[in-house]
Amino acid sequence: MIKNEVVIIDYGIGNILSVQQGFEEIGIHTIVTSNVKIIEQANHLVLPGVGAFEKAMQALHNLKLVNAIVKVAKQGVPLLGICLGMQMLLDESDEFGVTQGLGLIPGRVEKFPIGKNDHSPIKVPQINWHELVPSISKISWKNSLLKNQKPSDAVYFIHSFVARPLSNNHILANYICSGECIPAVIVRDNIIGCQFHPEKSGKVGLNILKNFIAL
Repeated sequence: MIKNEVVIIDYGIGNILSVQQGFEEIGIHTIVTSNVKIIEQANHLVLPGVGAFEKAMQALHNLKLVNAIVKVAKQGVPLLGICLGMQMLLDESDEFGVTQGLGLIPGRVEKFPIGKNDHSPIKVPQINWHELVPSISKISWKNSLLKNQKPSDAVYFIHSFVARPLSNNHILANYICSGECIPAVIVRDNIIGCQFHPEKSGKVGLNILKNFIAL
């Protein structure tokens, strides 16, 4: 595989075209595939996703991609999960019953919390631009996916469930909604998740994709 080439996992569920266009806009060649051998040879791997957690995980199992994704991640290859793809990096989700995830970052996917400001449910799906803010763990953004980004930078979100890593040390950035901290970027070594869509977040998002390639 070419070093500056991204393999995008195609499992029939996801915003694949927009992700592909995002990388191509920054001059990065992409391979969209469900071929296990190609995935296992990737230098940079992207797991996109939209829709229901259970359906997405079942699609990965049907295509026998789960073991390949875990294998590549454990080999130290940079892996980026986007939106639902980020949530699937965790252990499990309680969306429509408990479904096991990839188990690459300890944690689970839960319903949106009640907003602290007015004690009413946060609007779901949450479709909005939100500013990224550093997590309470104070993990440095330097040399990370958010290198050269400012806490005032806003990115585009659309999601109905929240990814909750067990450790704050796996949360790189949050966004604030109705007084609640919602994880926006999670990380564990080479494994990264963005709850937002970098490919739909303008110049800020494209810079984030560039940072992923540099990892």
